[in-house]
Amino acid sequence: MRESVFTYASPALKFGAGARHEIAHDLTSRGARRVLLVTDPGVAATGHPAAVAEELAAAGLEVTTYDRARVEPTDASMEEAIAFARDAAPFDAVVAIGGGSSIDTAKAVNLLTTNPGELMDYINAPVGKAQAPVNPLLPLVAVPTTTGTGSESTTICVLDVLALHVKTGISHAALRPTLAVVDPELTVSQPAMVTAASGLDILCHALESYTARWYADFEAKRPEQRVPYCGANPIADLWSEKALSLLATSFRTAVRDGSDTAAREQMATAATFAGLGFGNAGVHVPHANAYPIAGRVRDYRPAGYPQDEPVVPHGMAVSLTAPEAFRWTYDAAPERHLRAARLLEPTLSDAEHGPDVLPGVLARLMRDVGLPSGLAEVGYGEGDVDDLVDGALKQQRLLATAPKDVHAEDLVGIVRGSLENW
Repeated sequence: MRESVFTYASPALKFGAGARHEIAHDLTSRGARRVLLVTDPGVAATGHPAAVAEELAAAGLEVTTYDRARVEPTDASMEEAIAFARDAAPFDAVVAIGGGSSIDTAKAVNLLTTNPGELMDYINAPVGKAQAPVNPLLPLVAVPTTTGTGSESTTICVLDVLALHVKTGISHAALRPTLAVVDPELTVSQPAMVTAASGLDILCHALESYTARWYADFEAKRPEQRVPYCGANPIADLWSEKALSLLATSFRTAVRDGSDTAAREQMATAATFAGLGFGNAGVHVPHANAYPIAGRVRDYRPAGYPQDEPVVPHGMAVSLTAPEAFRWTYDAAPERHLRAARLLEPTLSDAEHGPDVLPGVLARLMRDVGLPSGLAEVGYGEGDVDDLVDGALKQQRLLATAPKDVHAEDLVGIVRGSLENW
């Protein structure tokens, strides 16, 4: 029996220049008195978290700041944040200011300071035990300073499990922020490469949710079996299409000129819209591939990111196999792939058809914003293919949303074809 129901959920949203100045009102109106503010060292250096903390204190709120969230969080970095919060508790609200790393760290802290157990109890199977929280979480206000992750809208937090060399996550509806405060002014200081990688994350969120398996093509579920990722559906489609249209007119400009406020606002809007789409429809092959690509990095240090240790930023890791992944998914829904390509590149000829159209659009965009030309440029070679495929196969929660059944040999072809994209 096929599914006949899809679900949709989102946080409350406050969007616009200066929206961050209303956080004190948003918290006090919810009865908050003691607040944990989570950020990372780079964002803390901009002064934005301190300015928000001062406004909260002026409104009578007691604020404790944790400013050591790690870019691309690990189980160790999240455990450190959880221990800090447990020692400083109790709190009655959490504020996250930063990119997806800070917001995801705040989600884990919120979960583990309100519920029993340890981090591995809640991490997705088969890496962890995938337990569900038994207690309500605190109100979480997510304030993104990058335009890309969509973490302010989603039920997911992502992390590296260091001992296993795997990137995985925690997924549960309770993790979705209570309020997303999207203030485009906070993104102006993003370096060009951060804007590029984050923008590719937006792009893949929109494309993957748009090309995900249609919700009615899944087997019917009982109410207790429903998960946040329910497959492509009419509401998520609207968000994804609009996000792609916004990226077409703003992405290259925002990377080229970070001070262009109109482009920054469009990128922030696109990130929010894509998050509202994929946070319900789901993502699939490029995101599954991204986890081992980021988790097994050796010595790649991109401009604009901390140079103290190697990293393949999440949005970059997602994009590196996207052209090949969408070439492989094309025959599951040709019309959707072509529609997406024309939204991204409106000048594309209507005469162009076939599996190479969307990959070609993606390759041109990636080249224009300065992304690496393939997996080889970030340090991977033919000898890494099997290891990367093994890591991607562990992401069954994501692969289940792909529009076609995914087998190891399919991923081998996608990864091998992504060693050099152009």
